[in-house]
Amino acid sequence: MTPLGRFLLATLCGLVLAGLVHVATVLAIPYLATGDAFARSRATLANDTSVLVHAAETGGPVEPAEGWLRRQDPAAAVGVCAYDLDDGPVRITAETGPLLETIALHGRNGAYYAITDQAALRGTVELVVMTKRQFDEALATADEDERNRDVRIVAPSREGFVSVRVLAGLPSQQAQANEAARSVSCTIDGPDE
Repeated sequence: MTPLGRFLLATLCGLVLAGLVHVATVLAIPYLATGDAFARSRATLANDTSVLVHAAETGGPVEPAEGWLRRQDPAAAVGVCAYDLDDGPVRITAETGPLLETIALHGRNGAYYAITDQAALRGTVELVVMTKRQFDEALATADEDERNRDVRIVAPSREGFVSVRVLAGLPSQQAQANEAARSVSCTIDGPDE
């Protein structure tokens, strides 16, 4: 092999190796990151209601819960609550009002379900998040004559979090948006409920 051939072979091997290291590093970042939204939302696991992450700017003192998500819209209040389906299905309940409210369910790989307040029944949005096994058990034990109004969602993984966004259309509605974002209930759906 000529010196030029050895040089080209070594260069090609170096480029392939560098490419493999680069791809492996990029793919490992989500699993090695400790400050992502999924990890930070785990702190809310013990709460029964959502925790305000970003408050709509009311012009008054800054809300203490702000900070771990980048501000996207000063008129939007954002709340989160984490869930772990090992303890049972999770019931998410939101009372709707005059402000636009969206609820999104997130797993490790991103959002998998979203709904707005337009789907509310009598002013309430109720979702039940469960694993496939829990869903099959709920279907097996369900009474055929009884009407079920739950929106049942099969989660792709047992852990995740719920994000609530409430939009204040006017400055006078910003305090109301903050309260709506922190009032969404995320509770374990027990057998007696």
